[in-house]
This record gives sequence, C-alpha cells and structure tokens, in this order.
Amino acid sequence: MSTPDLNLLVTLDVLLTEGSVAAAAKRLRLSPSAMSRALSRLRETMGDPLLVRAGRGLVPTPRALELRARVGQLVAETQAVLRPAETLDLTRLNRTFTFRNREGFVETFGARLIARVNREAPGVRLRFVPKPDKDSEALRDGSVDMETGVVGQATGPELRAQGLFRDRFVGVVRKGHPLAKAKVTPARYAAGRHILISRRGDERGPIDDTLAESGRKREIAAIVASYSEALALARTTDLIASVPERYTETLRTGMVSFPLPVALPEITISLLWHPRVDADPAHRWLRECVREVCR
Repeated sequence: MSTPDLNLLVTLDVLLTEGSVAAAAKRLRLSPSAMSRALSRLRETMGDPLLVRAGRGLVPTPRALELRARVGQLVAETQAVLRPAETLDLTRLNRTFTFRNREGFVETFGARLIARVNREAPGVRLRFVPKPDKDSEALRDGSVDMETGVVGQATGPELRAQGLFRDRFVGVVRKGHPLAKAKVTPARYAAGRHILISRRGDERGPIDDTLAESGRKREIAAIVASYSEALALARTTDLIASVPERYTETLRTGMVSFPLPVALPEITISLLWHPRVDADPAHRWLRECVREVCR
C-alpha cells in the first residue's frame, strides 16, 4: 500500500473550510487549475466526491461534513508540533481573545479580568460575545477562544473543560416584595407568579419538575431567554426570578435574594476551550487569569 500524501490534509482542510475551489486556491496561493487537480487527487484517494456542484456553488457531501472538524484539528495539531517553541513575553503580546458567555459573567467578573490582563499584557484585547446556545462549533472553528458554562450533553466531547466555581440558584424579587418580608417556604414560593428562563422558549424547567414531586405547581407569568431580562422584569414587578447566585451577582444589585426552598442540585460553572489551543502559551496564561479571577 502506497503512503498517502499528507500535504493533501492541508488542501482538504482549506477546501472544506472555504467550500470553493477558487477561494481555496487563493488562500493557498495556487492557480484554480492546480487546486482542481488537488481536489481530483483527494476524491480519488478518499473514494468520495467531497464537494459537489449545487447551482453556482459547491456543497459538501456527508463524508466531508463528517471530516471537517476532525481534519481542521489534525492540521492545527500538526502545525503546532512543527512550530518552534517560543518563550511567552506578555509585555509584547499583541492579540485579541474572544470569550463567549451568558449574561452575568462580564458584569460580575469582566472588570477584574480586564484589570488583571492589562496589568500583565497591555497589548491583549478581550472581546466578549453572547452565548445564545450550547453549540460547540464556534470553539471548533476558532471564532471563539474560550467560553464559560455548564458541561452537558450538548457540549462537544472533544472540548477541554475545567471547573471555575460551584453555583446555586436563588430566588430574586424587588425590594418591598411580599416574599422579602418573611421566610420563603415552598408553599409561599410556589404561590407567587414566576419568570421562566429558557433560551429555547420551554414552558417548564427543573424547578417545575422538583415542585411537581411534592405536588406543587407554580404559575409562569413570563418566559424570557436571559438572566438579565428576567431580573429586569423582577426589578419592576411582583414577579419572581430564579437565577444562579454567583454568576449574576452584579445583575442582582439592589434586589432581594433568598435561597430556593426547593432541592435543586448545585451547578459547576466551567471554562471550556478546544484542544487545538491547549498547548498555546498565551492561551494557557489567559486561562489561568480567568481561573484566578473566578476563584
């Protein structure tokens, strides 16, 4: 059996990323005809057309979709192996890192993280973007460097994760709310009108399941997608919001919080990143900064 040409991995990665022979040729500084010949070799080697014509463009085959993330990771790891090791000089580091988080992280930890980063690496910029879902594709394709969240079934199995802190859900109401004047029992909590937080728009959540086990049901008056929306409503109405305590510490300023009178397990907020940047010295340094700020 002949040894495969490993240079084709780089070609395959660029083709699958660009989805265009012309764009891939430009990125690799090849002529379109040379890139077409390389695609022909890939098709012959792999026994799959990989990219097929659809109107004026090309679309990936199921085999190509299956390989896209894996090939990108292989190429990144190979390049990292062949790249000479460098000593990290934070004073000369000039780089932008992108964080993806739910609302509450920046408000609670952002200022301290920026101060820590600026003190050690003034040329580093932090870009914070919202986290509308748990899809791991942004970490895979490199558009996001790291994110915070709860590791679950939707988390990509190849991702690296390290716990930052434990958190628990608390109830939150405005000052002067009836629940702020006495101990909150399961009955008083269930009798109130509530805000359900669900990015998918679900009409019930873990709190409702736990209440149902004791024969109770709460009234959901509003369904929102974010902690900040829930707290904004609770701040100016008699509605009750239930949010993670530490994650939303700053968002809850000026409001009354109380332990939930239902037996919900604590959650672990973790830092997640892709294996391709695991050994990157600058990324390792920034991960440590995040861990220390959240500690």
